[in-house]
Amino acid sequence: MSMSRRRLLGHAAVATAALATLPALAGDKDQGKAIGPATATSTATPAAAPAATGGPFSLMALPYADTDLAPVISQGTIGFHYGKHHLGYVNKLNELVAGKDWEKKSLADCMKGTYGTDNVGIYNNSAQTWNHDFYWQSLKKAGGGACPTGKLADAIKAAFGDQAGFATELAKAATGQFGSGWAWLVAKDGKLSVAKTSNADNPVVLNVGTPLLVIDVWEHAYYLDYQNKRSDYVAAVIDKLLNWDFAIKNFG
Repeated sequence: MSMSRRRLLGHAAVATAALATLPALAGDKDQGKAIGPATATSTATPAAAPAATGGPFSLMALPYADTDLAPVISQGTIGFHYGKHHLGYVNKLNELVAGKDWEKKSLADCMKGTYGTDNVGIYNNSAQTWNHDFYWQSLKKAGGGACPTGKLADAIKAAFGDQAGFATELAKAATGQFGSGWAWLVAKDGKLSVAKTSNADNPVVLNVGTPLLVIDVWEHAYYLDYQNKRSDYVAAVIDKLLNWDFAIKNFG
């Protein structure tokens, strides 16, 4: 759940100090399988991920240090976004599944199995955990730019004309999403498209294709660094952080 702008600004210093280093090891039983591995790009050694309160799901480790995405995404923003919001979804999910059959399911199965049902809390928190796992892996230090030559680059050209056309469409989706949500690069039947989703929804539960990359456009993803300038955050992520290695693995 998004925090108010006042609370975000008021606690920024605390988060930066408390979360000076980040993760090392993914904990959920299906995170590596459902989302695919990310390639670490930092020479820094990530610290252990903040511990969840207990249960079958744990906070995945970031594949980089919390300073690696700066200046596009600051250490303070990662402290709040990853160490507070993302961890909060994991903790709430563990609370909601306790003593129920869902605690024996994978993260992806919880998300898909509760979509469109009365289990709104389990859906929101499992989907938000999954979405955030995917988001962190969609980014890397010194990323962005054009997709390397190959099958995915060819598909981008076929769908969007060129790399600039893709960047324009992804930015349009990300900045055009009203309120909280996500902007995705999606593949279906070998063809690419851009999709935007609201709140916790994603292409998997909506059955619109296989997600390759995502940009988080909830305010907590960018407000400490960009305030209301979402378009600046989106442009910087596309230009400097998108993890094409991750997208290529997902495209297959």
